[in-house]
Amino acid sequence: MKPPHSTWLVTGAGGMLGQDLLARLRTQPDTAVVGLGSKALDITDPDAVATAVAEHRPVVVVNCAAWTAVDDAESREPDALRVNGAGPRHLAEACAKTGAKLLQVSTDYVFGGDATSPYAEQAATGPRGAYGRTKLVGEQAVLDLLPADGYVVRTAWLYGAGGGNFARTMIRLEAVKDTVDVVDDQRGQPTWTVDLADRLVRLGAAALAGDAPAGIYHGTSAGETTWFGFTREIFRLLGADPERVRPTTSAAYVRPAPRPSYSVLGHDRWQQAGIEPIRDWRQAIAEAFPALVAAERG
Repeated sequence: MKPPHSTWLVTGAGGMLGQDLLARLRTQPDTAVVGLGSKALDITDPDAVATAVAEHRPVVVVNCAAWTAVDDAESREPDALRVNGAGPRHLAEACAKTGAKLLQVSTDYVFGGDATSPYAEQAATGPRGAYGRTKLVGEQAVLDLLPADGYVVRTAWLYGAGGGNFARTMIRLEAVKDTVDVVDDQRGQPTWTVDLADRLVRLGAAALAGDAPAGIYHGTSAGETTWFGFTREIFRLLGADPERVRPTTSAAYVRPAPRPSYSVLGHDRWQQAGIEPIRDWRQAIAEAFPALVAAERG
């Protein structure tokens, strides 16, 4: 058997995105894949990170590990900062020593969420909550320490078969509730983890080939909707009456962390890497749906 030409290392490999990324990478020719979940690699431990990168000698590291409990971050910001801020810094330091490319997955929460047109990659940040603040620290560490080899890919509204998420919750609720009330005053881009995983692989390959400039990219679906609109599409795909989904406002669901009212991201940067942006969210959810239903309903 011919040995692989390169190794990719994925942190947070047990998560929803990490699972789909590993599956996508395993279809790549001449590529070895090392997936490390949070128990196998604690990215807040700089020695453990340095050892893992030195041992596996990856050409690309994709950091899917993150503190994603948005509400908990409000009361535990130092803990979230260790994962979302210090963790990417440790990875960037290790990659700087070996020459590896680092792809850091980030979030729309680094923005204020009050825009009226899609946020460009270079738009000014202004997080309103602890989660966004900690993720922004991680972004800045990667870009500062790896000016030529650091890539930040912001995403939002992720769903997939490999974990709990809004789409799977709505599939479950449709079977047990006559109606569901869903907020109609938050706009964003539902994004399938399979589509994002594909773009991460393409971006890493383009980075290795010297075709993708380092910096910030936005990894969300094209188009936009609200959580209400997304849920109505889910009901339609289930063959259920979309009128069973009723609109409400964010005031009906007060949470510790503020939610952005506008999370639509622009995708112009992909053109510089010669990569097509992710397709429209409606096309994606239609293709993803059988796997989502199977995962939720068995």
